[in-house]
Amino acid sequence: MLRVRNYLVDGQRLMARLLLIDDDPALLELLGLALSAEGNEVLLASNGLMGYKQAANADLIVSDVNMPGMDGFTLCRKLRAEGNRVPMILLTARDSEIDEALGLDLGADDYVHKPFRMRVLQSRIAALLRRDQPPPADVSVLVCGALLLDPHRLSATWKGILFSTTVSEFRLIGAMASQPGIVHNRQVLMEKMRGDDSVVVERIVDTYIRRIRRTIETIDPAFNAIETLIGAGYRWRDPPP
Repeated sequence: MLRVRNYLVDGQRLMARLLLIDDDPALLELLGLALSAEGNEVLLASNGLMGYKQAANADLIVSDVNMPGMDGFTLCRKLRAEGNRVPMILLTARDSEIDEALGLDLGADDYVHKPFRMRVLQSRIAALLRRDQPPPADVSVLVCGALLLDPHRLSATWKGILFSTTVSEFRLIGAMASQPGIVHNRQVLMEKMRGDDSVVVERIVDTYIRRIRRTIETIDPAFNAIETLIGAGYRWRDPPP
């Protein structure tokens, strides 16, 4: 799904249409006030179904995981299955890496544990919006063997067939494929992919890699361009001559 990026850049400050989804009315109001005070347009939804109906109008979604009816995981899975790649941050009180991996495996771009400091959430939102910015005009299409990445359209193809990615997945593929044959450890990949200093479990890279492989394997079951080097990291194989 193509979206019109209607947020503006004012120095380091990004103004966007943010969709906030949480069944806690007090928290929803607090987040809405804080984020709208930064100049953002804020949409509010008290449950997943209401959020789903507004998702097409959002530049970024912040959603609680634990909600009655349609929870955050279900919402994320549904949007990604429909081709909506809007950047998405999931909020949860569950303090476990299993939940984090599950959320990102469904297609979320980031994950914040409750309770959290408002500054942390604001930083994560700004980082995702920066990643979703159109690239400079002089950035060219990346071709590496059967892979083609078009940064201006945020589109990826394998053997001429378009496949869906989140912004984070697109950047991760680009980080590896721009240097085929070079081994990148998880920390380096996180830095290249996120472009910020937010603290995230490095093993989440494994989840992104697994999801990318699974997506491209639907086009090419023999896909093996991403190589795992146990104890070292990952690399994009040199394309065949």
